[in-house]
Amino acid sequence: MERTEVVLGNVKGEVQLFSDDVKAGKMDISVVGKKLTVYHTEVDEIYAGKGFAKLLLEKLVSYARENDLKILALCPYVHAQFTRHPEEYNDIWLKEN
Repeated sequence: MERTEVVLGNVKGEVQLFSDDVKAGKMDISVVGKKLTVYHTEVDEIYAGKGFAKLLLEKLVSYARENDLKILALCPYVHAQFTRHPEEYNDIWLKEN
């Protein structure tokens, strides 16, 4: 069984994914004001190809929406998903030049 959670310290934190109570993946994030920056997505090799990165992304997006945050996607995976599906993420995507 998979579960995701957001763990924040003062500013930096993680979106964590657990499979049967084993940490299977994470996203490195920070939150400052109303801006959530996502730096990196990582899924353990043994869970590759099982859609776990997508589960992390779903938790990240729902957390941003629930907390009225905009996401700055510095992570290549998140940026690629936002670029491929802009209509799905326009409300929370912070596009900086």
